[in-house]
Amino acid sequence: MKKRKLSFWEIWNMSFGFLGIQFGFALQGGFMSRIFQTLGAAKDDIPMLWIAAPLTGLLVQPVIGYLSDRTWSVKWGRRRPYFLIGAILSSLALFLVPHSPALWIAAGFLWILDASINVSMEPFRALVADKLPESQRSYGFVVQTLIIGIGTWVASNLPWMVSQFGVSDSAASGVVPMSVKVAFAIGAFVFLISILYTVFTTSEYPPEDMEAFEKEKAKKNQFIPDILNNVGSMPSTMKRLGVIQFFSWFAFFTMWSMANPALTEHVFKTPAPIEANYDMAVAAQAEAFNVANTAFQKSSNLVGSYMGTYGLSSMAFALLLVLYTSKRRINRKYVHMVSLILGGLGFLMMKFIPSPEYLTISFVLIGFSWGSILSMPYAMLSSSVDPKKMGVIMGIFNMFIVIPQIVAALGGVNFISGLLGEEAINAMTVAGVSLLLAGLANFLITNPKAITYQTVEE
Repeated sequence: MKKRKLSFWEIWNMSFGFLGIQFGFALQGGFMSRIFQTLGAAKDDIPMLWIAAPLTGLLVQPVIGYLSDRTWSVKWGRRRPYFLIGAILSSLALFLVPHSPALWIAAGFLWILDASINVSMEPFRALVADKLPESQRSYGFVVQTLIIGIGTWVASNLPWMVSQFGVSDSAASGVVPMSVKVAFAIGAFVFLISILYTVFTTSEYPPEDMEAFEKEKAKKNQFIPDILNNVGSMPSTMKRLGVIQFFSWFAFFTMWSMANPALTEHVFKTPAPIEANYDMAVAAQAEAFNVANTAFQKSSNLVGSYMGTYGLSSMAFALLLVLYTSKRRINRKYVHMVSLILGGLGFLMMKFIPSPEYLTISFVLIGFSWGSILSMPYAMLSSSVDPKKMGVIMGIFNMFIVIPQIVAALGGVNFISGLLGEEAINAMTVAGVSLLLAGLANFLITNPKAITYQTVEE
């Protein structure tokens, strides 16, 4: 089927649901570690508490990709039913997470939240490939990145924003502040509304051969064999992109799980107070704990706000690429390489900055790498796979995202950063080195079609 070129607003509408998805991911990435610390988690325990995120992605995305490839409804299409189901579950989980009364409940809600977000997210990647001709693939993924950048910046600033309106950052020991609860509730609302916008403004192409599609869908018990067959026959470009993805996502998982303890401790000098170090029966000790805890919560707001800068810079990066790729081809390989190296330098700077304001520079550089991670690998991959298997291939490609995160959660971050010392900021150094390695790994990509799509269409 020859696909027509879409206008900017058609691509915007089909990608707008990513605003809500990124609200979910930004709130999770920016503030889950803060919630864990508030509920009593030690900083060395935090990466393991995050194991839910990559494990659910490993299990959910290939399944959803496989199922969405075999779904068709005249009214709802192929991918949109999964957007909607994931949005409803994610919104409920987002609202409930900050109300967790205990650490194990918060960890459980993270499982539910991440699984639900993945149900919505995976089909969005496939939808771009479904709807756009190959000459617009880079453009389409970059528009998604633009929307993701907006969502990251706004959501990361939400606790700080609501606190400026008088919502309290203070709370009793083991209780998440109201500013965080309100921010997560807003995120839940935005998640649902943005997905509904895409569902009701976007149509999908039906299968090219409906008879063959129905025969394929009627096959029973083919899920595991099909997944294994696609894993075994993945293109060489996909395997090489997997190396880049490993180091890229190891770095970002390290940031999401460890930035709050690292930066509140090293940059703001307000580490999370440990209740066991205070005699709460003594009024002066209890007051000292409350003062230290409020300082930690306020600096955590600022860490989230500074982290939002990487969403803003990724948005600017994506906007430049949107303007450029709408008319011209780009060398995806070198764009991705330079972007990742800049992000690595941003992480490495964190150990040496003299005051918090310099975090803006670090996160601007990290935003360049984030903007590229969310677009260039998918653009390169989509030019190298069978369009009929786009959903399941995108789901399998997610393995190269979640496996490095699992490695990091199971001790990779603690072990490698521990080689540099006990300070939490060493985790950011590890993230920086990992992104530098990801950038250099782009030399592995040699497929001309993946690097710069060649087309005769105009």
